[in-house]
Amino acid sequence: MRKQFIAGNWKMNLNLSGGIKLVEELWSYIGDVKDVEIAVFPPYVLIPAISELKRKKKIDILLGAQNMHWENNGAFTGEVSPLMLKEFDVTHVILGHSERRQHFGETDQAVNRKVRAALECELVPILCVGESLKEREDGQTERKVVEQVKRGVFQIDRNSIGLLIIAYEPVWAIGTGKAATVTDASDVSRIIREAISEEYDDEIANGIRILYGGSVNSKNIAEFMGSPEIDGAVVGGASLDAFEFSKIVRYT
Repeated sequence: MRKQFIAGNWKMNLNLSGGIKLVEELWSYIGDVKDVEIAVFPPYVLIPAISELKRKKKIDILLGAQNMHWENNGAFTGEVSPLMLKEFDVTHVILGHSERRQHFGETDQAVNRKVRAALECELVPILCVGESLKEREDGQTERKVVEQVKRGVFQIDRNSIGLLIIAYEPVWAIGTGKAATVTDASDVSRIIREAISEEYDDEIANGIRILYGGSVNSKNIAEFMGSPEIDGAVVGGASLDAFEFSKIVRYT
């Protein structure tokens, strides 16, 4: 049975004191939750402090990064490697987020290199896929999402693919306050699972967790989590408020 996963993507927000306060408050609200995996994804510069806080106060919240390079080291000014992340007990990494694709020109091929590198370093990659508003209006949602999924998992062997998490994040719903309908999100999640089945098999496809991301909040989370196709959520703005995020975690 697939365990539910709620991820808080802080994006480029919060300073050191704000990040520490947020994690402490969040833990005070959800410390007794056992049936859902919860992870926060701070900016790089906050990761060491959050890692130390988790260790000192025994905070059982997973720690993730918002991106990484595909090489372990080298002449890549401004980049961070998977091995650097692992030093601070990072376990998950978001890859191929639409903001990375849109603002920094990340291609499916680059995302695939990062996914493979993460798996090689025993980090759990969260592969983000999703269509733009124009692609949706043109009836290209399935084509776009399947293309991103299949290119994202290119040359990943079946012994590693089970660690992968896929996040369906329609570009038009991210940061807009306009979430996809549960029906739409469920349909696309089913398409994603079918694409994985075509590349591997039904057993692997049925084991992979698929998250929804895009204007998720405490008012709509129960609807999404009520779908058997959706295994969790990537939460953006709402994850910056500890109480709001805790209500999402405790959606039942």
